[in-house]
Amino acid sequence: MSSLAIEARGLRKQFGGNTVLDKIDLAVEPGRILGYIGPNGAGKTTTVKILTGLLGTFEGEVRVLGIDPRKEPMEIKRRIGYVPENAILYEQLTIAEYLLFIGRLHDLDDRRIQERADAFLFAFDLSARLNSRISNLSKGMRQKVLLTSALLHSPELLFVDEPLSGLDVNATILIKEFLRGFVQRGRTVFYCSHVMDVVERICDPIVILDRGRIVAQGSFEDLARAGRGTSLEAIFAGLTSAGDQEERARRLLDALS
Repeated sequence: MSSLAIEARGLRKQFGGNTVLDKIDLAVEPGRILGYIGPNGAGKTTTVKILTGLLGTFEGEVRVLGIDPRKEPMEIKRRIGYVPENAILYEQLTIAEYLLFIGRLHDLDDRRIQERADAFLFAFDLSARLNSRISNLSKGMRQKVLLTSALLHSPELLFVDEPLSGLDVNATILIKEFLRGFVQRGRTVFYCSHVMDVVERICDPIVILDRGRIVAQGSFEDLARAGRGTSLEAIFAGLTSAGDQEERARRLLDALS
């Protein structure tokens, strides 16, 4: 296996005889934002769980930052950041307490934790809420805290699943600009989302998954040149659907008549 940020060869995963991932091959260079997209149930979450060391039983060969997740899952967790789609936070802690807890888990000293937390919370307009309990925060505020906690230890590789969920326009622009700068410094992002226009704009390469298999991959320009469509949404729909959305929409409308 090479020194790629992420590499998978013949990755296969079954649950009770149901094949969720079927011979997935990935090769992600450092300094890239990989867009990993697919319909619900395509296998995206299972892929992320394997790559982050949360799921250790699978077939094939996988390396994350050169590490085998089956052998050293804790080392992978030490070096990555992870923003899941549906995170469970410690509701009764304040933002300050939660970030201090997360920072200490990564062996950061308290001064470094405070410096980085202050910088992120200021950028996110959350400085005034430092002592607010997480249970009292809006969805967007929780997402900002989650993003801060995932980046607090300056990870080499960041996994994000719908990272812009709940964010306002200004915060969305901030995160997109941050991710571009993050990879320019040699870091890597594994980006899962259903927001096609954002993936189209910031991700290269893009991998499209359907029913556990990769059905297309490359830059957006590569996918478009292959004649698959003029937008990522059109390319995605053409590869992963039966192409009958208009008919289905008509039936829904008829049901309201």
